[in-house]
Amino acid sequence: MKFLRFAVAGSAALLTLAPAAAFACACGCGIFDVGDGTVMPSQTGDGITLWARYAHMVQSDLREKGHGADAADNPDKRIATDFYTIGGQYAINRKWTVMAQLPIVDRSFTTTDEGDYAAPEGTVNTRHMTAAGDAMVRLTYTGLSPDQTTGVGIGVKLPTGRWHSYKGPLGGDAFDRDTLPGSGSTDLQFHAYHVGQVHGALSYYAQGQFQFAVASQDGYRPGNEFDAAVGLTYDMGRSGLAPSLALLGSVRARDTGVNSDTDNTGYSRLLIAPGLKVRLNRRMSVFGDVEVPIAQYVRSADPASGDAGQLVAPVTFRLQINFMI
Repeated sequence: MKFLRFAVAGSAALLTLAPAAAFACACGCGIFDVGDGTVMPSQTGDGITLWARYAHMVQSDLREKGHGADAADNPDKRIATDFYTIGGQYAINRKWTVMAQLPIVDRSFTTTDEGDYAAPEGTVNTRHMTAAGDAMVRLTYTGLSPDQTTGVGIGVKLPTGRWHSYKGPLGGDAFDRDTLPGSGSTDLQFHAYHVGQVHGALSYYAQGQFQFAVASQDGYRPGNEFDAAVGLTYDMGRSGLAPSLALLGSVRARDTGVNSDTDNTGYSRLLIAPGLKVRLNRRMSVFGDVEVPIAQYVRSADPASGDAGQLVAPVTFRLQINFMI
C-alpha cells in the first residue's frame, strides 16, 4: 500500500508537467476550483485523494456592464464548453499537502466572420476545438491548526496549454486569444481555506484564491482573478447524503496587451450554488451543483463600436467524483 501511495503521488506530480485546461480563460473557469465540490486538505486526512470533474458552461447571453444587451452589439454569439479535469492530492504529512490537476477543454465558438476566416463577411459560423490547456500545481500548508481545518498555500499555473489559434482557409484566426484553452502566461496563485462546525451535522467552509500572471507571451496578459466561496453543508448521516448551499464570487481585472480585448474583458459576479454530496462508501463520494448568477457586472466597450459586451452563462453545472486511497 505504501508503494501504491508513492506511485500515485508521483503520477500526480507528473501531471503538472503535462498540458491542462482553460482555467485562465476569460470565461472565468477558476470558479470551478472553489466550492464544496473541491477537495480541501481537511476533507482528505492522510494519504492520497484522486478526483475527476466534469463542468459544462454555455455563454449565450450578451451583457454590457450591469444589464443585458442586444446580440447585434457583438459579433460573438455563443461559446459552449465542456471541461474534463482529473486531479490528485497527496498529504505529505499533517502539515503539507501537494495537489496537481489536468483539465481538458472541448469548446465550440460561434461568431460572425470578418471575411478572413472561411466565409464572406457577416456570415455566422461555428468553430470547434478540443485541446489541453495550462497545468496547475499547488502546495498547501495545513499546520495552522491541529485538525487541518485551516490552511494557506501557493500554486503555479504553467503555460503548457494551447494558446495559439488555427487558421481558416482564408488565413484568419479561428479563435480569439481570450477564448483559447491556454493563456500562454505563467501565473502565481495564493489560496486559503477554513472549515468548521456550526452545530451538530451542520458545517461551514470559506475558501478563496487569487491568481495573477507573472510572465506572458505574444501580447496577451490575462487579468488578475480572485475567486471565493462560502457555504453550508448538512451531513444526513447514514444515508450518505449531504446537501449544501454556497455563494461563489469572482472578480477579474481587464486583460491587457496588443492581442487582448481590453475594453470587453474584466467582470465581477456573485453566484448561488445549491449542491448535493453522495457518500458511496468510506473512500468514494460524488458531488454535483448548479451555479446561477444573482448579480454580475462586466466591462464593456461603447455599443456604437459594433464590438461591445461579453457573453455570459445563465447557468453552469459541475459534477465531481472523489476517491481516497
